[in-house]
Amino acid sequence: MRKFLLSFFFIGSLLLSSGCMGKVEINDLAMVMAVGIDRNQENNNIILTTQIAKPGDVAGGNSSGESGEPLWTVYGEGKTIFEAIRNIARFSSRRVFWAHNMVIVINEEVARTEGLVDIIDFFNRNNQLRMRTWIVVSEEKASEVVSTQTGLEIVPGMSIDNLFRYTDILAEAPRSDVMTLTASYLGEHTHPYLAMVKLRNRGLDSESTEEFGSLPQVELSGTAIFNKEKMVGKLTPKESRGFLWFIEPIQSSIIPLTCPNEPGRVSVELRDNHFQLEPKYVHGNVSFDAIVESEADLVELGCPTKLEHSELLDLLEKDVEAELQREIEMMLEKLQQEYKVDVLQLGRAFQGKFPKEWNKLKEDWDDIYPNVQVNISITVQLNNPLLLENPTRPTKD
Repeated sequence: MRKFLLSFFFIGSLLLSSGCMGKVEINDLAMVMAVGIDRNQENNNIILTTQIAKPGDVAGGNSSGESGEPLWTVYGEGKTIFEAIRNIARFSSRRVFWAHNMVIVINEEVARTEGLVDIIDFFNRNNQLRMRTWIVVSEEKASEVVSTQTGLEIVPGMSIDNLFRYTDILAEAPRSDVMTLTASYLGEHTHPYLAMVKLRNRGLDSESTEEFGSLPQVELSGTAIFNKEKMVGKLTPKESRGFLWFIEPIQSSIIPLTCPNEPGRVSVELRDNHFQLEPKYVHGNVSFDAIVESEADLVELGCPTKLEHSELLDLLEKDVEAELQREIEMMLEKLQQEYKVDVLQLGRAFQGKFPKEWNKLKEDWDDIYPNVQVNISITVQLNNPLLLENPTRPTKD
């Protein structure tokens, strides 16, 4: 008993004496909120742009030493990502801290020419970085995206973070983060994909109200497609919607249509969506059945049609099914025939159902994949709000 008590007090004294060792005050940290990766064309160095938050100013305070600006955007340059980061320490009075980073932005030219190997390697080895950090490709320089303050948020990195949090109502770009990127890169016969963003003038400057669209905003703009480490092409937002059926659940999406047989526009919202991919292997041939089922709402009817309720819904259901069919077919044509990369992970789905057959085919999968038949079946059930049982019609002809 005496030995136990001595041991207890000894361990307790160690804990108490070391409780403050290694402690880092928040005022000693430069908290990175977003990072952009570009390439210096003159010397081929990495340019790393970091968006650093100053807690006192972000919170609205103005403590001693703060400038009043909530962000400090700086860049470092080096032959590697780590050297670029360390070079920031030459002039930063605080230690760069990555745990709060929300997004990594890669310039499209870097993604096409240099690839993702160094980026994946560094950010997976960094024990401060969260694996759920968003990672995107930018058409413009990554430094411009990272340094642009947009919309409702003080911190631009937070704006991009919220785009992904609410993108399930849009369904035009994948939710790409470091974890999904790493899994697709390291997986057998799989290839990475990343969401794309771009700057577009949409905002209204309160000081120049006559110039509508004078403020740049960051918006999602489709999907970047990679052949292992290098970007080989992109999908448009419409093609990306066809792509998303295969890789993640679609919560909601808007399908704009023309009125049946009349001028005017219609909006249909996909709400309750289900997708199933069924691999098949018949007489040595690989194929897939892609089954889409959706319950949709008629949310806008901009034409005073004379069609009856049931007839109108039947026609619109066929139009929605045809539109979804076109989007998926365009996406498959581009991925299979133009880019020839299995970002849809069809091989992994086939392996799950036919593991023995996969062992025979996997070495030749890159040659088999472009010719694999994907049969698309789409069923849409369209509902109409009960308050508008019939289309809105003029009182006079």
